[in-house]
Amino acid sequence: MYPELKLFIGGEWRKSTRDMSVVNPATEEELGRLPVAAKSDLDDALEAAEKGFRIWSRTSPRERADTILRAAKLMRDRQEEIARSIALELGKPLAQARLEVIRGAEFFEWDAGEAMRTYGRIIPAARGHKFAVHHQPIGVVAAFSPWNFPMSQPARKIAGALASGCSIILKAAEETPAGAIHIARAFQDAGLPPGVLNLVFGNPAEISGYLIPQDMVRLVAFTGSTVVGRHLTTLASENMTSVLMELGGHAPVIVCEDTDPQEAATFGAIRKLRNSGQVCTSPTRFFVHESIFDEFAATFTARAAATIVGNPVDDGVEMGPTANDRRVPVLTDLVEDARAKGAKVATGGAREGNKGFFFQPTVLLNVPEDARIMQEEPFGPIAVINPVASLDAAISQANSVPYGLAGYAFTNRADYIDRMIDEVEVGNLSINTLEASMPETPFGGVKSSGYGREGGSEGLDNYMTVKHVWHSVKIS
Repeated sequence: MYPELKLFIGGEWRKSTRDMSVVNPATEEELGRLPVAAKSDLDDALEAAEKGFRIWSRTSPRERADTILRAAKLMRDRQEEIARSIALELGKPLAQARLEVIRGAEFFEWDAGEAMRTYGRIIPAARGHKFAVHHQPIGVVAAFSPWNFPMSQPARKIAGALASGCSIILKAAEETPAGAIHIARAFQDAGLPPGVLNLVFGNPAEISGYLIPQDMVRLVAFTGSTVVGRHLTTLASENMTSVLMELGGHAPVIVCEDTDPQEAATFGAIRKLRNSGQVCTSPTRFFVHESIFDEFAATFTARAAATIVGNPVDDGVEMGPTANDRRVPVLTDLVEDARAKGAKVATGGAREGNKGFFFQPTVLLNVPEDARIMQEEPFGPIAVINPVASLDAAISQANSVPYGLAGYAFTNRADYIDRMIDEVEVGNLSINTLEASMPETPFGGVKSSGYGREGGSEGLDNYMTVKHVWHSVKIS
């Protein structure tokens, strides 16, 4: 079920003189060899994207939408094949991988509709003058997607670019290339003109360092860590290139005293361990009112400890391995640092087994503010649960990190909800749910979590330029 790995440039699949290994994180066995793009491949991709842009930007919005919808249908039809590829390369349980395929298709379907709604406007003017505002595709996009969602993250970038009339060169993640390859195949089969979508893999620093300074690249779209996002923004700024940055988070969850602690804790534990906690919006720092803290912590810990961990393609598995061998030592260090500073490890805290990159579902209680995990996103199956005496304290703790991507709250009090809407510093606030976004809603962060939005009616804004036309008419 795992696809043959190739680059996709100018409408054609190709190998390269260099390649690298793609490993199954559950078994540590090689899945395939991934070609590494050479400079000549990148030059070909740039030339193809420039030609593709000239064609696609002049294609009517209706035709663009029809092509995108045909590709999305193919992805839905191929759900099982794509999902199994994702499960093998990422370690995501098969049921979750199936949902990711559908979510990716939904991004395309939403943006296909938005392609026909990139409205301009007419501005009232004096007699003899006409003021009009036009939205036009920005140009060639250089996009970079992360490894944690091999299908839906490339889909966000590709959908926004293609719906807007742009062409795109996507560097997808080397650890999890199959999702992007399946997307490219669907668009090829749907009749997308050559060069509109190009897919490359290789050394991230080399590819970004070569593509971003090119004059023809007019937008850099990136999802990943804040450190890398800042570096790419600096590269882009040297050429006055626009950027769309969806960066790291460290999501707080405020659990108020009027909440059912068992229901919120059970929901929280399940959602925290989705994708092995490798989600930029993963609920991680739980600030629970002291009156319900003990019951919440006990319920959360019991549910986390009962999670079925194993090979993601096996029936009943709820959590697979972390995606690569780099995660396990990082997670171990964060737990040991918290333990040394006085935190209680309620469950987990160590590697699971001796084969594959598994880490135990982990719950830390009463973690002091100077522990590294209070400021560093673990990006793994670790939850922090701390008591708070008031909503004031909870909001203060929620805002105490440099990130502001997603935040969550459990309460039924209207006054609490009003305060959190005004005061919690995030781009996405969810109340009584732990879902952060849908295709029809804008998604992005504040502070060090980036800027720009993907999804919703705002999702195409970064992929468009605004042109004002002043037409002076001679009055007879």
